[in-house]
Amino acid sequence: MEHVPPPAEELALLDRELAQLDARRAQLLTRRAWLVAALQPKAPDAPRWSTPPLGHGWAPAQPWGAVPKAAKPSAPRSAQNVLLTLGGLLLTVAAVAFTLVSWGSMGIGGRAAVLALVTVAALAAPALLLRRKLAATAEALAALALVLTLLDAYAIHAVATPDADGLTFTAIASAVLAALWAAYGLALGKLHLPLPAAVFFAQWPLLLGAWAAGAPALVVGWALLAMAVVDGAIALRGKGLGVRVTAGIGLVVMGSATLLTGLGESLTAGSPLGAVLPGLLLLTAAVAALAGAWRAPSGYAQLGGAVAGLAAVAAVGGVLRAAVPGAWHVPVYLLCGPALLSVVRARLPRTAGRGVLLASGAVVAGALVWALPGVAAVLLGPVQLVAEVWAGAPDGFRGALGEAMAWSELAAAPLVLAVVAGGLGAAYRRWPTLVRLAAPLAAPGVKARDAAGAGAVALGWGAVLLAAATLGVPYPVAVALETVLVAGLLAVAVLGAGGREAGAGAADAASAGVGATGAAGSGSGGAVGGSEPYAGTASAGPSAGGAAGRGGPSAVAVTALVLAVGGAVSLGLLSLAAEAATYAVLGALTVLFAGAALRTRPVVVQAVLAVAAVVWGTALTGCVAGSLGLAPHEAAPLLLVVPAVTVLLGARLRNHPVALPVELAGGLGALVAIGLAAPRAPFLALVLALCGVLAAGAAVRPERRPVAGYLAAVLFVTATWVRLAASEVSAPEAYTLPVTVPALVIGALRRRKDPEASSWTAYGPGLGVTLLPSLAVAWGDPDWPRPLLLGAAALVITLLGAKYRLQAPLLLGGAVLALVTLHELAPYVVQVAGALPRWLPPALAGLLLLAVGATYEQRLRDARKLKDMLGRMR
Repeated sequence: MEHVPPPAEELALLDRELAQLDARRAQLLTRRAWLVAALQPKAPDAPRWSTPPLGHGWAPAQPWGAVPKAAKPSAPRSAQNVLLTLGGLLLTVAAVAFTLVSWGSMGIGGRAAVLALVTVAALAAPALLLRRKLAATAEALAALALVLTLLDAYAIHAVATPDADGLTFTAIASAVLAALWAAYGLALGKLHLPLPAAVFFAQWPLLLGAWAAGAPALVVGWALLAMAVVDGAIALRGKGLGVRVTAGIGLVVMGSATLLTGLGESLTAGSPLGAVLPGLLLLTAAVAALAGAWRAPSGYAQLGGAVAGLAAVAAVGGVLRAAVPGAWHVPVYLLCGPALLSVVRARLPRTAGRGVLLASGAVVAGALVWALPGVAAVLLGPVQLVAEVWAGAPDGFRGALGEAMAWSELAAAPLVLAVVAGGLGAAYRRWPTLVRLAAPLAAPGVKARDAAGAGAVALGWGAVLLAAATLGVPYPVAVALETVLVAGLLAVAVLGAGGREAGAGAADAASAGVGATGAAGSGSGGAVGGSEPYAGTASAGPSAGGAAGRGGPSAVAVTALVLAVGGAVSLGLLSLAAEAATYAVLGALTVLFAGAALRTRPVVVQAVLAVAAVVWGTALTGCVAGSLGLAPHEAAPLLLVVPAVTVLLGARLRNHPVALPVELAGGLGALVAIGLAAPRAPFLALVLALCGVLAAGAAVRPERRPVAGYLAAVLFVTATWVRLAASEVSAPEAYTLPVTVPALVIGALRRRKDPEASSWTAYGPGLGVTLLPSLAVAWGDPDWPRPLLLGAAALVITLLGAKYRLQAPLLLGGAVLALVTLHELAPYVVQVAGALPRWLPPALAGLLLLAVGATYEQRLRDARKLKDMLGRMR
C-alpha cells in the first residue's frame, strides 16, 4: 500500500512547518527579552527604545531556540555608598576630635549631656531610617554609633573613674559593649554591623579580666579556651555571614593562643605531675575541637580533627616527656602519634577521622625531621676522607664520619626510624583497612600502599646505618654492614623491577624484616587492621594494588635502586680510609652491580645498574694506579682499560638498549683520563691517540659509525698536534704531509667506490692533519714564506672544493685562507685604524647596520641559498 501523500512530500511539508514554528518562536523570545529589558530601571540619560515590530520581517537577535538570559539586577549605587562612607568618616573624625581636643572647654554636665545626646541620636536614627527603607544610611549611622560608644567608654574612664585599673575597666567596658550591641543587633535585625561588633567585644572580657587579676598562665589558657568554645558555637550556629566570619577569626586566634599556652607550659614542666594540668588544658581543647569537627562542614571538620589529634599528642606526650631524659623526648611524642590511628575504630565523621590521621602523620613527620640529619651525616661524613686517602683505618665508624655530630643526642634517632619503618611496613602489609580513609590525604597519582612500602624500606635502611653510627661499631664492621645493605637493596630492586607479581614477595619480606625492628610501629599498624567501620574496604585494596603495579617496577623496587646507588657512593667514600677496604669494597660493588644488571629485565633499571658497574670499575682501576705509585698523568693510560672493555662489550651487545649507556659511561672514564694527562703534553698525546683507537674500534660498527668515525678523526688529529707541540717542532709539514697524502689517496678511492660518501669522511682527516697545524705555526710566524705557501695551498683547495662541489675542502680551505689573510693584513689594519679619526669607526658601523637593516630580507634569502648550496655538497 502506498502512502497519500508520498513520504517524500510529507517529509518536506513537515520540515517547512517546523521551520515556521522555529521562526515564530524566535520572534516571541525576542519580544520577551525586550519587555524584560523595558521593565528594568534605566539610568536618567539612557535613550528610550522604540517598541520593536513583531512582524515577519523582524530579524531575531538570538539564534532560534535560544532562551534569553534574564537581565541582571541593576548595579549598586556606588555613588551613594561613597557619599555615605565619606559622611560617616567625617562624623567619626569630628566626634573623636571633639572628645580628645575640645573636651576641656566644657563642664562635666555639658560633656555628659553632649555625648549622651549624640550617642542616643546615633543609635535611634537607624531604626527610623530602616522604616523608610534607607538601609545604607542606617548602616553608616550604626558605624558612627559604634565609634561613639567607644568614645563614651573612654570618656567615662578619663572623667568618672580615672584611678581605675586600665585592664579591669577595659574588660568591664568590653562586656558592657558586647551586651549592648548584641541587644541592639537583635532588636534591629536588618543591620549587618551590630552583631559582628558584639562578637568582637565579647572576645576580651575573660582574657583581660584574668590578665588584670594576675592569674597564672594556665588560668589565662582556660579563659582563652572558654572564649574559643563560645566562638566555635557562634561560628556554627550564628546568624549572618558577618557574625560567623568574626566568630571564626576569633576561634582561630583564641584557639591558637590556647594551644600555644598549654604547649609552652607542658614543655617547661619539670616533672610529670607538673605537666598534668597543662595536659588537661590541651585534652579539653582536643575534646572541644573534636566536638566542633563533628558539626562543622567537611573542610573545617578535617582541620578540627587535625587540631584535636595534635592537642591530644601534646597533652599525653608532655606528661611522658617529663619522665624521660632529654634524648628520648621525641620518641615519646612519636609513640603517641600512631596511637591516634585508633580513630578508625571510633564512629567519627569521615572527614574528622581524616583530620586525626593527618595529625598522626604530622607527628611522625616531625619525628623524622628530627632524626634524618643523623642519616645525612652518616652518608655524607665520609666525603672528608677524599683529602686523606688511605691514611689508615680509624678506631671506629665515627672516626670516618668526623666529630661534627653530637651522637649522644641522637641516641634515640635509630629507634624513631625503626618505629616509623615498622609502622609503614605494617601498613604495607595490611593497608586496605585504612586506604579508603587515608586516600584523600595522598597526593594525586600516588598510591598509598606503594608509598608505605617504599618508606618502610628507606627508613629501615637509615635506621640500621644510624644505629651503627650511634653505637660506634668498629670500622671493618661498618664497611661490611654497608656492603650487605647495598647487596640487599640490589636484591630487592632486581626482584621487584620485573613487575608487581615478581617483586611483591621481596618487598613484603623487606617490609616484614624492617617491621621486626620496630614492634611498636607494627602494633599500631595492627590495631588499625581491625577497623570495624571501614572493614568493608578490605576486599578492594589488594586487587587495586596489584593492578597498579603491573607494567613497570614497583615503588619499592625504585626506592631500593635509588638507595642502593646512594649507599654505594657513601660506601665507596668510606672505604678510602684503608687500602684493603677500598679494593674489597670497589671490587664487590663492581661485581654486585654488574650481576644485578644481568639479572634484571627493565631496560632503565638495567642501564642504571650497568653504568654504576662501569663507574665502580673505573674507580677500581684508578686505585690500582695509586697502589703502583703512578703519578696522575702516568695513571691516565691505565684508566683507559675500562673504556676499552666497554667498547668490546658494546660490540657484543650490538643494538641492545643498554649498550649505549655503557659505552657513554666508558667515555666518561676516557674524559677523566684525558683530564689527568693534560698537564703533560707527551702523555696527553698518547692518551688522545689511544682514545682515537677506541673510537675507531667503535666506528667499525655501522650503528656507531656516524659519530664514532668523526670522533676518531678528531682525536687522532688532536693527538698529532699535541705531539708536535710537545716536541717543539717548528716545521710540522715534514710530519703531517706524509700522513696527508696517503689519507687523501684513501679518501679519493673511497669516493670513487662510494660517490655518496661524505667529503668530511673522505678528505676531512687528511686535509686537517696538515692545514690546521700549519695554520697554528703560521699565525705566530713573522716571516712571509710559510703564510704565502699555506695561503696558496688553501686557495687551491678552496677552488677544487667549489669546482667539484665538495663541502670539506671548500670550508676547510676557505677558513684557513681567511685566517691567513687576516693574519697578514692585521698590522696594516691596525695602522690604518690608528690614523683614522675616532668618530669614523662608529659611523661606519652605523652605516653598515643601516645597510644590513635595509636589505635584511635579501640577506636572509642569500643566507638560505648559501645554506642550501652547502647542504647539496658532499
